[in-house]
Amino acid sequence: MTAPATASDWRAAVDPVRLGTWMDGQGLEQGEVSGFELLAGGTQNLIVRFRRGARSFVLRRPPVHPRPDGDKIMVREARVLKAIADSRVPHPRLIGACSDTSVLGATFYLMEPVDGFNPSGKPLPAPHASRPEWQRRMGFAMVDALLALGEIDPEQVGLADFGKPQNFLERQVPRWRAHLESYATLPGWPGPSSLVGIDELGRRLEATRPEQFTPGLLHGDFHLANVMFAHDAPELAAVIDWELATLGDPLLDLGWLVTTWPDSSGRGTGTIHVTPWEGFPTAEELVDRYRAGTTRDVSRIDWYVALASYKLAVLLEASHARACAGRAPREIGERHHASACLLVERGLAQTRRGL
Repeated sequence: MTAPATASDWRAAVDPVRLGTWMDGQGLEQGEVSGFELLAGGTQNLIVRFRRGARSFVLRRPPVHPRPDGDKIMVREARVLKAIADSRVPHPRLIGACSDTSVLGATFYLMEPVDGFNPSGKPLPAPHASRPEWQRRMGFAMVDALLALGEIDPEQVGLADFGKPQNFLERQVPRWRAHLESYATLPGWPGPSSLVGIDELGRRLEATRPEQFTPGLLHGDFHLANVMFAHDAPELAAVIDWELATLGDPLLDLGWLVTTWPDSSGRGTGTIHVTPWEGFPTAEELVDRYRAGTTRDVSRIDWYVALASYKLAVLLEASHARACAGRAPREIGERHHASACLLVERGLAQTRRGL
């Protein structure tokens, strides 16, 4: 549910006069920039819908107090949305991007509003809620989006330098282990050993790493909370939040989808929760769908699921570390720590068996 944006939560980040002047230079409608509505805002990114003339726009930019790499992330997001414009991947349509931070104090881009809903966190709307066959198609539609993403040739769409696919898999465990160790700067955090089994999981991943892969474009955070579905069909309206997109091994996106996929109760990793959970396919069926539609070797998908569990456990443990330092609510930190521990257990089990 959206809420009207107030002066305190958008004027500091979105000056309508400056925005209108920039839009004039881009030939984007005429008239007053108005009707602001906050779609999402917080420590990560700010998303605001507004109108000008007869057209609606959605603006995405870093928050008022951005991360050090916030401007760079916006530029990368806009670049990938432009690159996949003619692909079969459902995505928000890019309208324009601005890398000049003097306009709004940060880089930003404009995109077309997405007519759809996110299935996580509240009951599914009608008719999706009462049609199990639609729910089944919703799951397969997510896999089909990954297959379409895997078809994109980065070089042909201008993304040859978008990442470093060389040694991508070799870099994963050391990178995320270093990220976990960086939490030691937060006082009160007991250290990596609080994630029982994380070292063993890392060793197993390193010892059993696939020797080769077919490089491609990754979304980087592909799960049910980062997609929107059409209101009148069980199809994807858009894959959203492309800030972690890069070049590497696309099978990690599939592993990420599997490790976050809800169980029979409809609860997935983190805050993902879908109700009702009646007709949705199982994780194994998602993998089978992907396998049938790709030329990539999916025989080692268990390894990718384990790697995704390792990475997500590290990211969730950040909340626990901040809570230990008094910088996040204790309840949330403990809940995320419990999820991280469970992910490590699942990852260890996954290294012993395939799907």
